[in-house]
Amino acid sequence: MDMSFQLYSGRNTPIAEVLKIAAAAGYKYVEGYGGLDASTKSGLGGLYGDLETLKAQLDANGLSMPSAHIGLDLVESPDQAIKLANALGIKVLICPWLHPDMRPTDAAGWTAFGKRLAKAAEPLVAAGLTFGYHNHDFEFTKLPDGRFPMDVLLEAAPNISIEADIAWIVRGNADPFAWLEKFGQRIVAVHVKDIAPAGQNLDEDGWADVGHGKMAWKDLLDLVKTKTTARYFVAEHDNPSDLTRFATRSIATVKSFGV
Repeated sequence: MDMSFQLYSGRNTPIAEVLKIAAAAGYKYVEGYGGLDASTKSGLGGLYGDLETLKAQLDANGLSMPSAHIGLDLVESPDQAIKLANALGIKVLICPWLHPDMRPTDAAGWTAFGKRLAKAAEPLVAAGLTFGYHNHDFEFTKLPDGRFPMDVLLEAAPNISIEADIAWIVRGNADPFAWLEKFGQRIVAVHVKDIAPAGQNLDEDGWADVGHGKMAWKDLLDLVKTKTTARYFVAEHDNPSDLTRFATRSIATVKSFGV
């Protein structure tokens, strides 16, 4: 399986350079990120602000973008989201983040948010796209009733898929093996990232290149391959001090495991 590279990892580097680094390291896919234009809230913004140029840059580096993160504002603007997907050949759109002031505090709130996502997904799915939600750690902070918010959300939104960020599940103190097996048939993609041992890589927010931290990635990838329907393995580092180092070491680790 060809690896994908989450472009958010290189958000502090010009996109033209990021794409060259990813291609040189051996990635065939990249995963985008962005939303509506911050000033107008009507058109596409950020990385997606000039689709023609971005498509040309992808083509020039032999890369494609089968999956992309889109902000909740873009999720709920289906015409713009479908325009983005059509322009870049995106098959999977993923809502990656819920702002802290929007996060529910009880099961009823997470149920309502799940239903909101399910409703927003309808026109995207009708257009032939897959729509999913990407977790962080806060979806694994148990609710007063003992359930995980992520479980409640998914129960309320049976029509959406999952991009499992396994390292964030670990940071949420949940068992990634049990959770991946439970929801494997809804997992369309995984983020492949690593966590540094305690006290290390503090300048990188405690993250590590894949295979250079404490995550049991060989066993995790075996489980992903056998128990989930994931089609995309996406390397990510939230704050790498050296983007080229992260890109090259991470793909080398994953390829050594036969992915």
